[in-house]
Amino acid sequence: MRAVVTRVKSASVEIGGKVNGQIGQGYLILLGVGPNDTEQTAVTLADKICNLRIFEDENEKMNLNLEQVGGSILVVSQFTLYADTSSRRPGFSYAAKPDAAIPLYEKFMARCRERGFDVQHGEFGADMQVFSQNDGPVTILFDTEK
Repeated sequence: MRAVVTRVKSASVEIGGKVNGQIGQGYLILLGVGPNDTEQTAVTLADKICNLRIFEDENEKMNLNLEQVGGSILVVSQFTLYADTSSRRPGFSYAAKPDAAIPLYEKFMARCRERGFDVQHGEFGADMQVFSQNDGPVTILFDTEK
């Protein structure tokens, strides 16, 4: 799995002009699923991200995690994170097919909910408009294959 995690003051996703998911302070997570990913991959990545300490403490050091600041999560499926950019027109054959990717996308979100977080989301495969007020900016990349 690949994830781009951005610390945000707020974020939302719209589908067809209607808000589908919206959060205040927390993480905007763009999530891509690869063909070799498993349920365990989804659980491990969710745990790693939920424990990530990228919020500032009273000394302005990134020392607090999402739970400590009462943050929420907005997850947006993003198969383009698996783009093959060896040519000018990207290919997407490295991304998992929807029948494999959707359950893992759902498992990732379920694990975050199990950890006690409010999880909002887009719609897998939909044309979405994503809005965010980045905080910092702080953006962290995850790749479970590395």
